[in-house]
Amino acid sequence: MSIEVKNISKTFGSFTALKNISLKIENGELISLLGPSGSGKTTLLRVIAGMELPDPSPDSQVLFFGEDVANRPVGDRKVGFVFQHYALFKHMSVYENIAFGLRVRPRALRPNEATIREKVHSLLALIQLEGFGSRFPKQLSGGQRQRVALARALAIEPQVLLLDEPFGALDAKVRKGLRDWLRGLHDELNTTTILVTHDQEEALEVSDRVVVMNQARIEQVGAPAEVFHHPESEFVIDFLGNVNVFQGRINQGQAVLENMRVKLSDPTIPDGEQAKVYVRPNDITIDKNSIGDSSIEASVTRINRAGVQAKLSLASKNNEEIRVDVSMERLLELGLQLGDTVYVHPTKARVFVPDYTI
Repeated sequence: MSIEVKNISKTFGSFTALKNISLKIENGELISLLGPSGSGKTTLLRVIAGMELPDPSPDSQVLFFGEDVANRPVGDRKVGFVFQHYALFKHMSVYENIAFGLRVRPRALRPNEATIREKVHSLLALIQLEGFGSRFPKQLSGGQRQRVALARALAIEPQVLLLDEPFGALDAKVRKGLRDWLRGLHDELNTTTILVTHDQEEALEVSDRVVVMNQARIEQVGAPAEVFHHPESEFVIDFLGNVNVFQGRINQGQAVLENMRVKLSDPTIPDGEQAKVYVRPNDITIDKNSIGDSSIEASVTRINRAGVQAKLSLASKNNEEIRVDVSMERLLELGLQLGDTVYVHPTKARVFVPDYTI
């Protein structure tokens, strides 16, 4: 086991940032801490790094390879930390920024200049910035600066690489390129890596597992496909991508709303219970004719053709918005126009009932 936190809580005055968190991270794994602002993900990362101490508790532990480091300072944990805003030394060249962690080691552990030079040049090659060693941070693009920050963290050969929203200050295209690069780098180095992000697409693309956090707690841990397709809570399905929410009630083992019925996996839930039915836009079929007796009638209010799929906004007879994603071919086949009456039918839905898990 690479890292394990057990029963970790952290409060700042009256604010609870972490509430009895336990998590295991395997050796060589790339795991994302995903959640909205204030969910506790950065605090958890800082506790693992040693930048924050957990609240005192006889049951709490921060284990690195089976050894409790909860009371050890940052310098003794051998972690590499990369911040959102690079935190490069502006007065130092790229070369000196990368070499910094090696130069400040105690004299007995400090490598000689030849070793430092070899290490820095190998890292420059790794981050695809050979020939940039003499430049200064202001002469680099945002994406290049973040790669230098990663190289500086890797120079000390950390046991664990901690990334706190490292691509948050970059534009969408640069972010996409860098996260692909990060995944390739991780596969090459196999360093245990923890990434903090609020970007769902980023977490789902690069991670081996995703830890979804909300209000100081862990909502769900699993592989990207697992948390996306099999959410364990309303928060998880609502947070991970767009979703339609329909209100209904339980009747004879089904969630009933308008003309639609969704069969429950747990038929023992009593009739009359309120239910929420969650359906992703790409899990809805649409037609100009009623689809049996389980269709919802709606009118087309908006058509967005910009993208691989067309994104439709519909209004039900109750004036509820319904979002549907369809292929361009299907859109042309239907010949939809604003104001057209259509019928929608969910092909896959998830039902949540208060106090029940379905």
